[in-house]
Amino acid sequence: MIFADRAATATVPAASPPAPPIRVMICDDSLVIRGAITRLLEADRRIRVVARAGNGRQAIEELRREKVDVIILDIEMPVMDGITALPLLLRTRPGVRVIMASTLTTRGADIALRALRLGAADYVPKPSAEQIADASFAQELLGKVLALARPRPVGGTPRPGPPPSFRPRPALAPRLLAIGSSTGGPQALFTLVRALGREVPVPVVVTQHMPATFTPILAEHIARLGAMPCAEARDGEALRAGHIHLAPGNRHLLVRAVGGTLRAHLSDEPPENFCRPAVDPMLRSAAEACAGRVLVVMLTGMGQDGLAGTRAVVGAGGVALAQDEASSVVWGMPGAIAQAGLCHAVVPIDAMAGRIRDLLRGAA
Repeated sequence: MIFADRAATATVPAASPPAPPIRVMICDDSLVIRGAITRLLEADRRIRVVARAGNGRQAIEELRREKVDVIILDIEMPVMDGITALPLLLRTRPGVRVIMASTLTTRGADIALRALRLGAADYVPKPSAEQIADASFAQELLGKVLALARPRPVGGTPRPGPPPSFRPRPALAPRLLAIGSSTGGPQALFTLVRALGREVPVPVVVTQHMPATFTPILAEHIARLGAMPCAEARDGEALRAGHIHLAPGNRHLLVRAVGGTLRAHLSDEPPENFCRPAVDPMLRSAAEACAGRVLVVMLTGMGQDGLAGTRAVVGAGGVALAQDEASSVVWGMPGAIAQAGLCHAVVPIDAMAGRIRDLLRGAA
């Protein structure tokens, strides 16, 4: 009876209040697209569409009235297009995250990458009105909205979590620089490549999660920075020091050692971590081809692609750097390797080139 009384009078901890919904604006000149995206997003109770606009000018007016966390912004619209509206939206509400909706065309890819350089957080390949209910588009858009709406640390202070344990510098200089990135990756790549300049003594391989229409345009944008030459990797080509070899969309980029020369191999193996190209197969193959002498640089991105591959590199004697949370658009991929204790250092993107040069010193 005593126990029953205690149970009856026990204090039940108060439930924590539910998180406020993520507030989204949709800006698209198609009423059908606006309605379809609204239904798609509001199927998740964590999201509420608070504003809709048919062009960039209307979006600016709505943003002055409504508090918005994420904007989905079409590129081609009458009155004011997305690329014109983007800097005005960012000025109207600093901190708002903008996802560009880009058609899967060469022109659409070029404009989307220009938008990323102007401050857009990410992009989604925009399907036709008939294809917008496609499950893969819904999954991608929903994932990006949820990831981008998470608060980022202020002043460089990371959110509470297990502190990363850092590894010592390897005895041998790396033979290869391997970079993985996803959401926010193009902006980080532009910053990093520009800072590295031309004098990089090893080949550079990059896997950025992107569709096939976008990767050649990304390579062109990187090459235009005036630092290292950059192009999509070709199957069987020798990896050259001071050159960036970019994984083409829809192909995994692997590294093979052939007679002492590192060569690219393009693979049609199934996607990993829902991605092709994926970072993990690139890093696993690099660890084997270079006998562990690989420098991994993990840049901003959603998910954990690259975690298993980094573990293979570090286990074989290589080294890894992770972009820090404060400078990442999404601290998924770099956060995963940092919290797994696989890093030599966690570094702001503006300081990453200096760390890379230090670790490559003495590389042949």
